[in-house]
Amino acid sequence: MSVFRSNKDIYAQLIDDTTGTTLAAASSRQKDVATQAGTKVEKSALVGKVLAQKALALGIEKCVFDRGGYLYHGRVKSVADGAREGGLKF
Repeated sequence: MSVFRSNKDIYAQLIDDTTGTTLAAASSRQKDVATQAGTKVEKSALVGKVLAQKALALGIEKCVFDRGGYLYHGRVKSVADGAREGGLKF
């Protein structure tokens, strides 16, 4: 799982490192996340949950978390926590 954080939004992808393809993706710009009220941290947790649901639908239960050089706190930590709540294991 790779995370990218901008000033307004957050994006997360499940990437297969052997082939370099994106298996699933979620972001705070998706309609189901963007329409939710809340802070950026709360929306980040939703992004993690949405990505976890997509991963479980594909049969993916385990992944490696790549924080992309960002510190592990705030929105990045919230994505990881949301993905764990959704059922992914790191």
